[in-house]
Amino acid sequence: MGMGESRNLSKVCSLALSCLLLFTQNSFGQGTFISSDVSKGFEVQEEQSCIVVMKNQWKAPEFIKSWDKESKGKFVFQNLQAVAKKDQKSLIAYFKKESIQYQPYFVFNGVKTILTKKQLHEIKAIKGIKSILLDQSSQLQVYDRGQSINREEIEWGVSQIQADKVWELGTEGEGVVVAGQDTGYDFDNPFINGNYRGFDGANYEHSYNWHDAIHYLNPLHNDPDDDPANNPCGLDSDIPCDDHNHGTHTMGTMVGNDPEIKIGVAPKAQWIGCRNMDRGWGSPSTYTECFEWFLAPTDLDDDLPDPSKSPHVIANSWGCPEIEGCNPDNWMFMETVIDNLVAAGIVVVVSAGNDGSQGCSSIDRPASMFESSFVVGASNQVDSVAHFSSYGPVTIDGSGRWKPDLVAPGVDVKSIILDGFGTWSGTSMAGPHVAGAVALMLDANPELKGRVEEIQNILKETAVPVKDPRACDGIVADQVPNFIAGHGRIDALAAVNAASTWTSTVEQSADSFAIYPNPADNYLYITYSNRFNSVGTMQAYNMLGQLIWEEDYQSGHLRVDLRSWQPGSYVLMHRSNDEIVQVGKFVKL
Repeated sequence: MGMGESRNLSKVCSLALSCLLLFTQNSFGQGTFISSDVSKGFEVQEEQSCIVVMKNQWKAPEFIKSWDKESKGKFVFQNLQAVAKKDQKSLIAYFKKESIQYQPYFVFNGVKTILTKKQLHEIKAIKGIKSILLDQSSQLQVYDRGQSINREEIEWGVSQIQADKVWELGTEGEGVVVAGQDTGYDFDNPFINGNYRGFDGANYEHSYNWHDAIHYLNPLHNDPDDDPANNPCGLDSDIPCDDHNHGTHTMGTMVGNDPEIKIGVAPKAQWIGCRNMDRGWGSPSTYTECFEWFLAPTDLDDDLPDPSKSPHVIANSWGCPEIEGCNPDNWMFMETVIDNLVAAGIVVVVSAGNDGSQGCSSIDRPASMFESSFVVGASNQVDSVAHFSSYGPVTIDGSGRWKPDLVAPGVDVKSIILDGFGTWSGTSMAGPHVAGAVALMLDANPELKGRVEEIQNILKETAVPVKDPRACDGIVADQVPNFIAGHGRIDALAAVNAASTWTSTVEQSADSFAIYPNPADNYLYITYSNRFNSVGTMQAYNMLGQLIWEEDYQSGHLRVDLRSWQPGSYVLMHRSNDEIVQVGKFVKL
């Protein structure tokens, strides 16, 4: 390198700080917090099931929003795993030394374990721990199960949202994977069997298509002993199983397929599933385990996670109220989980809850209270909001956000159960209508896959307006959107028509690149583009001006292996047609 170019490099080095996109890890704060529920629990028992939350929680950078779903999923998965592995190292070493059972998570940075009071105080001193919380259980809430009924040609909710009109366009959800975490699924039921991703018409493959997060009987059942036979599905089932009916009912609404009866919104979509409740009782850890599995499904040995096999949309027809396990202590890590799924390009549909009779701000629990959740209330056959459907504004966390986002058919909804058919009511029945509609949209326009914000905006913009005479804080829900019905009742036909014409508005108007993370440890990720799609070069120089690394490119993403690099500062230079078009600086730890 000549003297002139060296001086030029010194100038651009000083410019790099202002050109660089910097991203940092989130932190929940300082100090170690012990939940009062954990402390009280030791007054009556020697061991407690706890969740240890680490301080550092990785946050996806904004620049990946325009990536395709597979690239998002891989990037989010790799970074979450790397952060968790590094931060949890000392904690897991302690668990191994003391022969303590533990289950690490990466979908949020934390570990589930069973601790004695002595062990609790010993791990408090381990560096990087933010809080130690109780892993309580929560109970499934169904407003009304109704009775078994006879067949009809097209279920009213399917017809009202005009899903049947979408089918006439040749769009039925083909090529899309929907997921549900619930009480499990009756996978060999003929209405959903053919849609199971693990069935090719002759053989079953449950790896990557089914996960059971129920490893022990929930104590809230007061079973006479610990015999797994107390649950009809047992524990750690290697095949899909439903111990309650609820999950099967919701899956029927999403993908139910039969020539005589039309109960499924997206009858040609595929499904995968995770059991998160023991006969209707779940816990923060079982919900988290299912979310983690959906981010990167594994084989039946919980090994070889593969983010490319993640679903496009997840239906969550469950809630976790404070009295049954979720409280301000663990809201933050549960919201982090949802944020990470969305960052990976997965639409997270959540039922609003059935506490509307309690009035304003009855949306007050995970996961319906979170910003990233796409929240669905229940409507009836005359497009009014069901009296039981929970509504906002969300005040319990001080956000004041307006939820739900939409409403969908949730009163007297017919679907399959273990012994036939059932007509049930609840927001649990409404959410699956929206998940099915997402599948129809993605079938109509596969370019939307992974574009969560755009999918949600289309659903809201095409909804049928629904007003309500109720008021909160003096504000009547007579405008749209509102805090009772959100943007209105979902219209699958209008949403599919809008999705069909959607095109990306991301313009590569100039050569650019972004780097992450900074500082970097083992790997550096680079996303880049150039307007003419011509071959360019990415180069890295140390602070002595020596060329350390370079690679030719057109457009895409790079992962640079830094493990052999010396710690210190480096300049990253983007060259096109022998000209320096952008410069950045990063630090190798």
